Amino acid sequence: MKKQAEKSKRMVSGALAFITLMGIVSLFSDMTHEGARSILGEYLNLTGASAATIGFVSGVGELCGYSLRLLSGFVADKTKKYWTLIIAGYAMQVLAIPLLAFVPENGWMIACGLVIMERVGKAIKKPAKNTLVSFAASEVGTGKGFAYQEFLDQLGAFLGPVILFVISLVKGTGELFSTYRLCFLILGIPAVITIALVVLSRIKYPNPEVFEKEKDECTQFRVDKSFVIYIAAICCYAFGFADFTMITLHAAKTGAFPAASLSLLYALAMAVDAFAALFFGWLFDKVGLKAMVLATACSTLFSCCIFLTDNAASILTGIVLWGIGMGAEDSIMKAAVSKIVPRNMRSTGFGIFETCYGIAWFLGSWLLGALYDFNPVYLVMVSVAAQACSILFYVLCIKVRKA
Repeated sequence: MKKQAEKSKRMVSGALAFITLMGIVSLFSDMTHEGARSILGEYLNLTGASAATIGFVSGVGELCGYSLRLLSGFVADKTKKYWTLIIAGYAMQVLAIPLLAFVPENGWMIACGLVIMERVGKAIKKPAKNTLVSFAASEVGTGKGFAYQEFLDQLGAFLGPVILFVISLVKGTGELFSTYRLCFLILGIPAVITIALVVLSRIKYPNPEVFEKEKDECTQFRVDKSFVIYIAAICCYAFGFADFTMITLHAAKTGAFPAASLSLLYALAMAVDAFAALFFGWLFDKVGLKAMVLATACSTLFSCCIFLTDNAASILTGIVLWGIGMGAEDSIMKAAVSKIVPRNMRSTGFGIFETCYGIAWFLGSWLLGALYDFNPVYLVMVSVAAQACSILFYVLCIKVRKA
């Protein structure tokens, strides 16, 4: 009995160490691409892209970044080459960022291509990575496991924009285009660290599958009514959740904040995201999908606070609400999928879930970008309505699962 308890303790300790290491990988990865994301809206605008184009490209990027996960998830389950997909995906994702430093003036098409390349890299590695984390998370609590990793992930997403803010202060914003180029170039440092750490993770933990005790013999993904309703909920959620590039674009156009501080806005959102992920991950282990209902209710009015005003305090409030929504999305949604999907087909399950999410994000981003060009009021109306619909579907999903 004592040996069994010691073995169990070692498994929990090893699982937590693995989650932490993968969280540190995510920290440097997010420092790279989320740092870039904090200035990307204004940078694309400087290269000649309109708001509609930025919204379209953001949507296409998310479409590729999510829809291709259906394929990469299927490949991961069939081949079990989780680490190969993770390493290749991370390399493509983080190296696209420093390449933005070499985009010429009026080279918005090249910049947009690199934005899409970064999202494709994320698509390649994401289902396999989520699957490995889910194996380890089963030892420490599914909600908590994903929340711990998300916290470290978002710590990097906070530090990246802060670093860019410091660069902007030192270099100045007199020539904003060249300042942004330097920012992207410096982000190549955490990009290289990311690749080195993920290779180290592969060497140290070659078979994370051993962390999950429960086995199953399922070889076919099962879809039940509650899962279909859950997909409908997250599609509504994604459709109405504006990409942060639209937020930075609005903040820049209204002049509510100095250009040098735009990266700090994203840093704020990521800080809120990190702590929201911890709280809602813990709450998910206690009350299940009710935690997602609460999180969505909190974030529903973010667009009203941001896009209907040029008041700095109101925009900051909206960004905090946006961060709460993102924190819940990055922790609870994944945890819920790992509870529903069989172990042997989990990468496929993550791929199906994230493909639906990405299609909804693409359509929503495109529409919201176009509506912003026409009249921001219509953007807000669509965003709030979509978020409200997602709450209704979450509630319905909870009732169906209890039936």
